Amino acid sequence: MGFLLSKLAEALQGFEMFKDDPAKILMLGLDAAGKTTILYRVKLSDSITTLPTIGFNVETVSPCKGLTFTVWDVGGQEKFRHLWKHYYQNTQGLIYVVDSSDRERLDEAREELFGIMESPEMKGVPVVVIANKQDLPGALSTAQMIESLQLRMLPRENKWHVQAACAPTAQGLYEALDEMARLVKKFRNHNRAYSAGKNR
Repeated sequence: MGFLLSKLAEALQGFEMFKDDPAKILMLGLDAAGKTTILYRVKLSDSITTLPTIGFNVETVSPCKGLTFTVWDVGGQEKFRHLWKHYYQNTQGLIYVVDSSDRERLDEAREELFGIMESPEMKGVPVVVIANKQDLPGALSTAQMIESLQLRMLPRENKWHVQAACAPTAQGLYEALDEMARLVKKFRNHNRAYSAGKNR
């Protein structure tokens, strides 16, 4: 089943290249971090009950005028994480969702994030870390998340931002999208300038 899902993802991504140049945003994170809840809270402006994602969800959102995101929400269960690499192609932004109240899994979340960013296909791709579940007791602040995830150790070319959030109330979600939009624009401009320089 995993093989079929990865092939379907690759086919859809190939089709996507012929559309009106939306920015492909990959949404990853451990299971139960709240990825799907965030996606549909933003898409539908409502809080819905979700089940663990098997495979992926794809939705289009417009964070600001003149820019559209195609967001790929990929299942975070451990048995599916080896499939993440099939979604890296053409990614222009990564939203990495972390349960900020689950301190026992922060090391695991950090290891998975650094594993993602080691891929050549993710070189220079900007990252917005959503510190979700801020409404729960013991939730880490953004400063604590930066230290716990060792974000300053990410490659310099990968710009990053941490946004505190609470998916059911949408607290922080639109701010996260705004920051992602800003970083994606810079990423695109850099790539265009680089391509123009190579073609001279």
